[in-house]
Amino acid sequence: MIAAASSEAANATDSAADSGAASMSGTPSVTTYASTVPLNNSQALAQANASSVANASLTATTEAPKADEGGLPQLRTADWPGQMVWMLVIFAVFFLLIDKVFAPRLRKVINTRGEAIAEDLANARANRDEAEAQAKQAMAETAAAHVAAKKLAAEAVARSNAEIAAVQADEDAKLNKRLGEAESRIRVARDEAMSHVRDIAGDTASALVEKLTGKAATATALKSAFQKV
Repeated sequence: MIAAASSEAANATDSAADSGAASMSGTPSVTTYASTVPLNNSQALAQANASSVANASLTATTEAPKADEGGLPQLRTADWPGQMVWMLVIFAVFFLLIDKVFAPRLRKVINTRGEAIAEDLANARANRDEAEAQAKQAMAETAAAHVAAKKLAAEAVARSNAEIAAVQADEDAKLNKRLGEAESRIRVARDEAMSHVRDIAGDTASALVEKLTGKAATATALKSAFQKV
């Protein structure tokens, strides 16, 4: 009996060590009660062990870990008020930065760019108006030049025609004078030739009469014969 009690005590000690290790590892602890009662009281000892197991199960059930101890912080409802406060603070900081720093700079850049574009457009319109005015002036000058050129051409043609007419009249006068002189010379030469022809004809007729008749023709006969011709 003493040996059996010693073995039960050793078993109880091992069970206590196992329960300590189980409690350190996070598993429910089971308490085992050792008893030195005789073997005939084993039924009472079994009942005591069953009661300790039931208590351990109840303790493990009631001491289960809370669900809120794990998971993402933003999903914990207990942290939402603080997160909302920080969100409002960050939003306010960004709003102030945009309103006081970034928005004025962006507005200044937009205004500067708009003024530059407006100035460029005004300069472009002024240049366009000036170019149109210069084009109109050039067209007017070109038209005036065309009119002046036509006038000069007409004057040149008229002056040239007048000069040509004067030269032609002078040449015609010179030519007519030369023709008159030539006709006069021709007339004189013809009259002179005709006078010589009469003498030659008289000589020729006298020679023919003398040859045919054997007698020389007289000047009076030849003259009367020429008159009849």
